[in-house]
Amino acid sequence: MLKKIMYVFAGTFLLAAGAHAEEVTAQSVSASLDTIWVMVATLLVFFMHAGFAMVESGFTRSKNALNILMKNILTVAIGSILYFAAGYAIMFGNDAGGLIGTNGFALSGHEDQIGFFVFQAVFAATCATIISGAVAERIKLSSYILLTVFMTGLIYPVAGHWIWGGGWLSELGFVDFAGSTVVHLTGATGAAVAVLFLGARIGKYTNGKANVIPGHNIPLGALGVFILWFGWFGFNGGSTLAADPELIPHVITATLLAASGGIITSALYTHFRYGQIDPSLTLNGALGGLVGITAGCANVSLFGALIIGLLAGFILVEAVQFIDKKGKLDDPVGAIAVHGVCGIWGTLAVGLFDTSAGLFYGGGVSLLAIQALGIAAVIAWTAIASGTVIYIMSLFSPIRVSREVEIAGLDFAEHGSSAYELRESYLSQGAGSSNKDFGSDLIDRLNNLHPHVKNVKTEQSS
Repeated sequence: MLKKIMYVFAGTFLLAAGAHAEEVTAQSVSASLDTIWVMVATLLVFFMHAGFAMVESGFTRSKNALNILMKNILTVAIGSILYFAAGYAIMFGNDAGGLIGTNGFALSGHEDQIGFFVFQAVFAATCATIISGAVAERIKLSSYILLTVFMTGLIYPVAGHWIWGGGWLSELGFVDFAGSTVVHLTGATGAAVAVLFLGARIGKYTNGKANVIPGHNIPLGALGVFILWFGWFGFNGGSTLAADPELIPHVITATLLAASGGIITSALYTHFRYGQIDPSLTLNGALGGLVGITAGCANVSLFGALIIGLLAGFILVEAVQFIDKKGKLDDPVGAIAVHGVCGIWGTLAVGLFDTSAGLFYGGGVSLLAIQALGIAAVIAWTAIASGTVIYIMSLFSPIRVSREVEIAGLDFAEHGSSAYELRESYLSQGAGSSNKDFGSDLIDRLNNLHPHVKNVKTEQSS
């Protein structure tokens, strides 16, 4: 009897499998693999936000670490919702005059594109979070949130429509495979405008001299760079939008080589220029190489990718120095140089190294001119739009925190807490020690690095 039951179940299974096999086609399998690959890439790009949070908090002072973390996590949440509600439609809806998309709000009528939407949504949040690092340590959280709303809901989607959504730049033949201009230059331009409105941090410039304000945890920043590098394989590789067995390995390898080139050049150049390898510039050199290859990772040779990365490392070091000392733009994490200047370089590099139409491959200057036009257009649009938003905000309320709050640190003023409770955690561990003063001298000195914290907290409580 048991054997008969088993035969019945086996027969039923085989019949069901046979019926299902008739529905499975090479096309459906290919579509499934494409979707799975894009979803994996989406998760990698999402994980990059952890990297941004680590880089920004590590490269700034400990008294602002919580504020940095809150800005980053709020950016992901706000950006995702705004991009769902409006950004995706503006970016990929039906084209109106080459300027803007007009349908698909809240994915209405575009439900079949949900996989593509979520991949693009994490890109939108990436663009907005670039601003976070540049304006760190002195912008009000409310001001940053409002700017993020407009960046993810309008400013970034319009620029994206021009290039990726069938707009006028794409019609001209502008090439930006994964976003050196769409994502990185747009975010960096918004960051530069915000920094111009905010001004420098207290103590950054005295008597015309740029002073170094060191970050509190460079190892944390280095961890962030490694996370970003890892996530970038999905950022660029996922932009294939298909599980292409030839293109994906090429894109990922180009990404690896460019980042490596950026590191090598920034390390060697800082050693040559300053006598020692500069850790923060070398770490940013990796990001500069990554931003530089993002536009052309599918269009250039592997050797071309390496050259782009090597030059990006040199450009990054010079850009950071120029922006800091000559431009007097106080950017604590170097976001404007990394994402803006290296984004420009990466976009122009397509016009030089593109294997089918680049200048170095006999394609003439046509593509290079189109790339330059696209860069100028995106900078102009983003600067005007973000500048208008920030100016209107400033008419109602200052976008910068008070001097007292900035000196004390934004963690207490904005969040009522701090990232590192040294006295409580450290002394509780040494409570069993026979020495009652164990560790207290060190903790007092560390806590007193920000002597105004207690006063500001007391004033807020009252």
